[in-house]
Amino acid sequence: MEAIILAGGRAERLGEAAGGRPKALVELAGRPLAAYQVEQLAMAGVTRVLVSCAAGHEGAFETALGGLGPEVVAVAEPEPLGRGGGIRFAAQARREQGDLFALNGDELVDVDFSRLLALHRERGAAATITVVPLRSPFGVVDLEDDLVTGFREAPRLDQWVSCGIYALGEEALERFPERGDHETTTFPELAAEGRLRALRHEGTWLTVNTPKDLRVANEYLADHPGWPE
Repeated sequence: MEAIILAGGRAERLGEAAGGRPKALVELAGRPLAAYQVEQLAMAGVTRVLVSCAAGHEGAFETALGGLGPEVVAVAEPEPLGRGGGIRFAAQARREQGDLFALNGDELVDVDFSRLLALHRERGAAATITVVPLRSPFGVVDLEDDLVTGFREAPRLDQWVSCGIYALGEEALERFPERGDHETTTFPELAAEGRLRALRHEGTWLTVNTPKDLRVANEYLADHPGWPE
């Protein structure tokens, strides 16, 4: 089993907190962010991880993520290709055909990859995406007509959002764009054809885009030593 980690992010919004590193190599609890992902993939039986990165960063990724179990191979984009294009380009470096995982390199998510793959295969889907419940970034005021009945701080909403973790089959990969975003092209097409399924995930999902996100993720890991288990 192989996997692709999208790691082309330049950590611009993290500023000095990134320490000059690509976003997926920013340190959390003394380790590169993507190291947690590689370990999770290893637990699901992944033996080879392709890291889609910007040119010039190949050595940094292979050094930082080597020795964690799976073979790590950095695949540099010749130019920015977008998320879908990056996955399609990196997939050319696979050794075997068949299903694979793909995920963003800037998140902490305790998804059960083995369950994701099992559901993907049971359903015969072209692709299976992981979705998480959406929470409001604001407090919500509950109303009955113009009477305020209560307040809720950052409540969970009824909608679900993609957290960028997928199980992909050959059919989906062949339809990924050479440049651009698969979530605005390939996935809507597969959904219209009834070929896209979803795994609902209600566990941890922490994105690391800003210094505040970095602080929250570090606090989470401090409170959960040994994560993920």
